[in-house]
Amino acid sequence: MAYVIDKEACIACGACEPVCPVDAIMEDDGKYLIDPNLCIECGACEGVCPMEVIYSGINE
Repeated sequence: MAYVIDKEACIACGACEPVCPVDAIMEDDGKYLIDPNLCIECGACEGVCPMEVIYSGINE
């Protein structure tokens, strides 16, 4: 399943956006989100999030 960002806990630091190889991460209303249709489940974003609020959608 695609990765997701907990929008409530996201501090909008932007660390995740540039590491996504398929540009699936975008800013939305001052927070970031991951387009599940574009996400290739590589996990690059999860590793750079300083708040640890990105996780595999399997944990939803």
